[in-house]
Amino acid sequence: MSPPDPVSGLLPATARPPTAAAPWREQRRLAIAAVVVIALIVPLVFKNFIIFQLTMVMVYGLAILGLNILTGFNGQFSLGHSAFYGLGAYTAAILMNMDVGYYWTLPCAGGLCFVVGFLFGFPALRLQGIYLALATFALATAMPQILRFQPLEPLTGGVQGIALVKPDPPPGLPLNADQWLYYFTLAVLLVMFAGAASLLKSRSGRAIMAIRDHPIAAAAMGIDTALYKTLTFGLSALYTGVAGALGAIVVQFVGPDSFPFLLSVSFLVGLVVGGVGSIPGSLLGGVFVLFVPNLAEQASTGLSGAIYGVILLAVIFLMPSGAAGFARMVAARLGSRRNSSTQIAQGAEP
Repeated sequence: MSPPDPVSGLLPATARPPTAAAPWREQRRLAIAAVVVIALIVPLVFKNFIIFQLTMVMVYGLAILGLNILTGFNGQFSLGHSAFYGLGAYTAAILMNMDVGYYWTLPCAGGLCFVVGFLFGFPALRLQGIYLALATFALATAMPQILRFQPLEPLTGGVQGIALVKPDPPPGLPLNADQWLYYFTLAVLLVMFAGAASLLKSRSGRAIMAIRDHPIAAAAMGIDTALYKTLTFGLSALYTGVAGALGAIVVQFVGPDSFPFLLSVSFLVGLVVGGVGSIPGSLLGGVFVLFVPNLAEQASTGLSGAIYGVILLAVIFLMPSGAAGFARMVAARLGSRRNSSTQIAQGAEP
């Protein structure tokens, strides 16, 4: 038998005995494939406004995944991801105004945010819990003021922001601009979600989660906790920065007031509602962040905040482990009932 992994203490996948989780993993793959097929059909059925909303759901889902990598999988708490989202958005807007292709702005925004997040992670190594949250809160609060800074106005547009032109689809594709941006965002989303899933299944991913579960034990096993924490902070900023660049391209405008501290709170709410430590749950969190405030506003303009709070409390009470955890619980119960029924039927056979 192969020896266990020194980081996680787990046997390799090929050496583990089969478990009851295998059917659930198969069902999960089928569910993901079904969702992807539906997502490919959606733009051909709905109107442009619905397509725009669904595109923004994917953008928010990608930003929440960035926060999830940091908080859900590494245990570092952040209230400043609106700053990385805004930095990615402004990077895309500035480069597009310089006639750089919109598709090239994504790696540029991600790379810049990775560097900033990595550098910010160094002083953050001395901070934990609420103190790290306060440090990232300061970052989120400072970002809109920096974007209004007068010496930077030729680059950032100051308080007026930067207006962008919606990219046209490639020649020969029978799609309008909204449909093309939807498919473009979907392709980026699938690549980055798959990359996050592969990372978290790797040795490095197990080290990241080991630091979350018990940092002292992780250090005792030889994991460089300082390096992994700063790299995780940078990777988290990269994901959120790419989401910000996509958001700028889709909305066609960036301004200092577009990235307030409340945007960081919205990402955190989406993380909790979707499921902390769940990659698919990040997309469910994006659905909540985009649609629930609008539904509360439509229900009552004067009491929209109260209605939103009641909905949020109800969701947390009914699904304490998030939407992804609730889905796993329902699937597990249905599977146990199915197994029980099969065993009863087999026992009743003569």
